[in-house]
Amino acid sequence: MSSTAVLIGRFQPVHNGHVALLRAALAEAPRVIVLLGSAHQARSPRHPFSWTERAEMLRLALTDTERERVEIVPLRDLYDEVRWVQAVRDAVQQRVGHGDVTLVGHFKDATSDYLRRFSPWKLLSLPRQHRVDATHLRAALFEAAPDDVDGVLASWVDQVPPGTRSFVQAWARLPYLTPLRREWAMLKAYRQAWAAAPYAPVFVTVDLVLQCASHVLLIQRAKDPGQGLWALPGGFVEPRDTLLQSALRELEEETGLRLLPEVLQRALRGVAVFDHPDRSQRGRTITHAHHFDLGDRELPEVQGADDAAQARWVPVAELAAMEEQFYDDHFHMLDRFLGLCAHP
Repeated sequence: MSSTAVLIGRFQPVHNGHVALLRAALAEAPRVIVLLGSAHQARSPRHPFSWTERAEMLRLALTDTERERVEIVPLRDLYDEVRWVQAVRDAVQQRVGHGDVTLVGHFKDATSDYLRRFSPWKLLSLPRQHRVDATHLRAALFEAAPDDVDGVLASWVDQVPPGTRSFVQAWARLPYLTPLRREWAMLKAYRQAWAAAPYAPVFVTVDLVLQCASHVLLIQRAKDPGQGLWALPGGFVEPRDTLLQSALRELEEETGLRLLPEVLQRALRGVAVFDHPDRSQRGRTITHAHHFDLGDRELPEVQGADDAAQARWVPVAELAAMEEQFYDDHFHMLDRFLGLCAHP
């Protein structure tokens, strides 16, 4: 028997398939580490439950004896497989040293290929445990009538543990479900509008990390998706714009910041492409993040406009504490250029 088994997942929400994999891990090793993915993400239709809420759902599904053998660890989405794999290895090694490790998982589809990245760990690949899918559970929750949560939970009876049903029933009384349902409907309509295209669309966008005097310029999103979340100024590339022209246009449209193009061109410090297939819920979206540094000068005046409810200069020192308030992967763009988090 291996000394430690590892299970990685998002568990949005915890269902019977997850619990079956967890119990298989408990049968494989005396100790199990559950790495809860998508930790510290803002709430969204894809990430409705915080990592602490999902941890509680997992604990509710276990017996007291099983709970004593399971350690639950939050794991960020880094949108970079090499860094993410190393973060997984580091999280496990910090807890088990160089002991034997068995990775337990199920090859659901192409998104499960990460299971092959952890040699020399032993891989215990299991068949599908239950005919249940977390995406369908979330869809039922978001598409039901506002007063029919009990009906949704009744339909989950053979798909999720009793603890998950009880937890979601209480969670639905909190002020999260209504805005998530609104955003879900917007995203569904957005995807349907592109469904007739001969090929799945690939969107191209730009975003700006604009530094000045130890501050960064952020906007608060005025519309779904991500209404109310903090984000970088940016948007879609216009047909006749270069990437840089699109970046400068979006900066002015969303923040009112007017600087001469040559000033911003001199301030450009780098461009990085963010192309993870799951980085945007609208669909396949590849963005080009431009990093500008205006140096140590007076902060220019800004004002939210267009898709921005407000624009604000935020001290770099405050960004790490705002991680769970950021839209999509925008915190990780800031981290890429400013080094906000410790990384392997």
